[in-house]
Amino acid sequence: MERLRLPSLASLRRGIARRTKSPARRVSSPSGSSRSHDSAPHPIGKDSNKVCPITGLSAGGNPQESAGAASGETYAAMQRDPDIAEERLALEVGTAGGTPDAEEGATPAAQPSPRAVPLSVIDGKHQATPQTRRLVRSVGLESLRAFTSLFYRRSFGDRHIDKFIANRGDPHADRFALWIVEKLGDGTPWTQERRTRPRRQMRLGGEVVDVSFDRSSAHFAAWHSPKREPHRWGEHFRFDDARVWMRLHFWAARETGMFHRHPEFMEYYMRFIGHFISIYSSKAPPFVRESVRWSASPKNVQLYLAAGNVMRDVIDKPIDEALAELPAEERLYTGSRHSDPAWPYDLRPL
Repeated sequence: MERLRLPSLASLRRGIARRTKSPARRVSSPSGSSRSHDSAPHPIGKDSNKVCPITGLSAGGNPQESAGAASGETYAAMQRDPDIAEERLALEVGTAGGTPDAEEGATPAAQPSPRAVPLSVIDGKHQATPQTRRLVRSVGLESLRAFTSLFYRRSFGDRHIDKFIANRGDPHADRFALWIVEKLGDGTPWTQERRTRPRRQMRLGGEVVDVSFDRSSAHFAAWHSPKREPHRWGEHFRFDDARVWMRLHFWAARETGMFHRHPEFMEYYMRFIGHFISIYSSKAPPFVRESVRWSASPKNVQLYLAAGNVMRDVIDKPIDEALAELPAEERLYTGSRHSDPAWPYDLRPL
């Protein structure tokens, strides 16, 4: 495989410096107040991380330096994520879980389980099992493509999420459907697609780097989409970005009949998204079930459309306020390695 050109931290900083004109841009909050981007929106203890995990801002640091450092550090953290590391290995050496080929429209070989299939995560990494393979085969690739295609149409129409999508012409929906099939154990179609994917490049700080050849580089490209506001360019995903994404995602699933026709799959898939969304924002997993409920309400959808395809109840809402709106039992997120893990890891193996 031809060697890929990956972004360096220096190129990120130079790119951010060119995009950020003023020493400290100010943005208005929904209440009309403003804050400077040269400080984090909440206290950061001296012994905690220097970069805010929500906004990517440093504690009192220069916004150009903190934005560049945050982007580079977050990209590096993604490379260390167990799921992404496994995906990179599969691409490089041709190994991945699952059976040889995805079967379109296949039916399960076994009868459905008497209870929900527990989320299969070992050492922080999702692991396909015979049960997950049965679930994804019960849906079929064509149904997944219908779901992901509608999801991307909704994303293109969303005034917030569309800013992350630099190129609408890429086969986003097909790649997403293949990724789901592979992660749940029915072959390696996504890895095979990546091996033949046309190279896409982006210029950053005088360097030309390869992007969108895997999940981490695709999200790196999204952070640096030219459609983003200058003061947001290079900033990684925040928890409100993830909330909007999840609401659109489950709305598309509902409209394509996934909840009605494949309830057992969707019960697992909700937990599956709860696991994978955490790499983009560790604050997002508690909002998975809220996103599912939001999609079930025609009134919510009508309000969203009437607002010009903007989720005004989510964008820029502080995390404490957002969590307070959830049922108490949904506010805790422990991660998968906790001795007594909370949702989505709370179901025990079958």
